[in-house]
This record gives sequence, structure tokens and C-alpha cells, in this order.
Amino acid sequence: MIEEKKVTSEKTVLIGVITQLQNEEKSKEYLDELEFLTTTAGGNAVKRFVQKLDNPHPKTFVGTGKLDEIKQYIDGHNIGTAIFDDELSPAQLRNIEKILDCKILDRTTLILDIFAQRAQTSYARTQVELAQCQYMLPRLTRLWTHLDKQKGGIGLRGPGETEIETDRRIIRDKIALLKKKLQTIDKQMAVQRKNRGKMVRVALVGYTNVGKSTLMNAISKSEVFAENKLFATLDTTVRKVVIKNIPFLMTDTVGFIRKLPTQLVESFKSTLDEVREADLLLHVVDISHGSFEDHIHSVNEILQDIKSADKPTIMVFNKIDQYTHKTIAEDDLTTEKTKEHYTLEDWKQTWMSKMKDQCIFISATNKENFEDFKEKVYQEVRKIHVERFPYNNFLYDEYTEE
Repeated sequence: MIEEKKVTSEKTVLIGVITQLQNEEKSKEYLDELEFLTTTAGGNAVKRFVQKLDNPHPKTFVGTGKLDEIKQYIDGHNIGTAIFDDELSPAQLRNIEKILDCKILDRTTLILDIFAQRAQTSYARTQVELAQCQYMLPRLTRLWTHLDKQKGGIGLRGPGETEIETDRRIIRDKIALLKKKLQTIDKQMAVQRKNRGKMVRVALVGYTNVGKSTLMNAISKSEVFAENKLFATLDTTVRKVVIKNIPFLMTDTVGFIRKLPTQLVESFKSTLDEVREADLLLHVVDISHGSFEDHIHSVNEILQDIKSADKPTIMVFNKIDQYTHKTIAEDDLTTEKTKEHYTLEDWKQTWMSKMKDQCIFISATNKENFEDFKEKVYQEVRKIHVERFPYNNFLYDEYTEE
């Protein structure tokens, strides 16, 4: 009889800072997200350490006194990994490793590791490997000192684990090779996009884990992988969708996140090309998340970076079935009404009211307001379709009369 091995989560501690640019509330929020990232990667965050500083320490990120406190906890509780909430410089990595004597990861490494787990196709794996190599290049001294300690697990999947003989020359050669491979695939994908003809293209964009894939499944009646984890979808999925009498192409893209590593933006260029070439964007937002406004801002910044911010966009506020708010008793005259107390109707009267017909509130899981959503998408796609195929106008008139 074969005994089943129990898979145990890797015990980790999370480390963040409160600075002039990142107050206590924001720091907690980022650490909550870091914990979700850690869980997604297969880790178990057992404790958080936060220090208030004017700016992160240039040599050790946090003060040496705080590092000693973290060191005591790590030694006393058999912790194997410390994860920092910001990207660490090569010097910071070396200094921290000398003191803590355990595996050190930062937010970027963690995100890259999740991408390495999630990549299913050769294309996605190549993109992730390129991003890992670009991140690894200035940090090779760290890898050399750590090769004897590598035991696999979070942050050590991909090229860092298998290519023990790497040095700067080899890494640069590898980067050049991967870029060449991606260029070949990019050309193939460009041909695929060209072969799709002049059909209207609609792209789903949004923060990670807001329900884009669930929405894609609901509207296209297909089975795109969807899971309540960060970056469940890495590979771009394109489906043909028909609403009423108009066919169009819908693309499900990789989710965005705050502090998205620049290496990933560069290596996922072709995936983002689907957004660049879209005629209409559906910006999906998790309205039930307390920081959904920050998420919108993060996505808009990335859209700005890839020169897609001016495209026609419908804001799709998803997960209304999970939305909750604090209530104020009628006789309570002291409590000030804040965003935490807003109902969905209150939100509709805020800045969202300026968007008029360009936003809608739905639940993709329960298909709540789904027919209204489909009608809104249809009207926007129809406008683009009529401009592109004016000789088909009589079809729309005929359909409308019916």
C-alpha cells in the first residue's frame, strides 16, 4: 500500500513599511494583498511585521532592530521564507540574507513565481521565463550565495531553480534567445489577429480576480478556466460571441495588479497587444472589494502605459451579489457617513453618475442584470460595426423594426 504524502504549506512571514507615501491603512491593504499572493503561490503567512519609517532603509529595507526581531521569530518558529512587500534592490537582498539566513523574496519575485505556476502554454512559459531572467540578471550574486540552500518552493520555480551554471553572460544569451523566440510567436499571433478579419474586437480588462473569466464564460457560453485566485488566467483566450445579429470577438486578458513588475509588462507585450488592438474595452471591477477605486486607478495607469486609455470603454461593476456596506442607525446623529456606508445607489450618485450609459452593475456568477449588460455591449458593438460595414445598415434597420 502506497502512503499518501501530505502537502504542507511553506511557512512565511510578511514584512511591510508605513511611510510618508504609504499610510497605515494603505500598508495593511498591501499586506492583505501580499498574503493573498502568498496563499496563491502555496505559502502560509503566519505573521506580519510592519515598521514606520520616513522611507524604506536603503541597505536593509527595514531598520536593523526590526530585522533582529524578525530573525528571532524566524528562528523560534521554524520559518523558511521572509517576503517583503516591495521590490528589493540587489544590495538589500544580500544584506537581509546575511542577517535572516533564510529564503528572501520580494513582491516581484512572488508575482513572477505565481506566473511560473500558472503558465500553461509554451508562449506563456517563455514570457514568464524572460521576465524571470531580466529580474535575475542584476541579482546573480544573490543566487550564487544561495545555490546550496535552494530546496524548491515559492520563488524558486523556473530558470533560477534549474540553471545552476548561470552567470551574467549565459543569462544575457538566454534573454536574447527568449526575445527571439517571442518575436517569432509575436509574428504568428499578429497573423492570427489579421486573419480574424475586420470583426469588432472586445477586450476584457481589469484587476486580477475581479471575475473577467467568469464573465467571459457567461457571455460566450464557453469554458474558460476561472478560479478565486490571483492570476488564474495567463494565456489570452479569444472567443467568437454573437449578440442578436452581430458577431464579434471577445478576448480575456491577464489581470493587472498594483506594483506590477515592469519585467512582466515588457515580456507580456503580445498579450497586451490584444488590448491595444481592441475596438472596445470592458473594464471589469470587483465592486465588493474595499479598494476597488484604487484598482481602477492601477488598471488605468497600465492602460495609459500601453497607450489604450482613450479607447471606448464600458465600466462593468461586477460581484454586486457580494457587496456589503455598514449601516447607520436613524437616531445616530454623530456618525459621519463615509464610503463604507455607501449603498450601490449611493455609489451611482458619485463620480459614476458622470459616466452615464458607460457603466453597469452586474453579477456574472448569478447573471444579475445580465440582459441589460448584453444590451449595452450590443449597442456599443453595433455602433462600431455600422461604421465599419455601412452597407449592412439595412440589416440593423430590419432587425430593429422586428
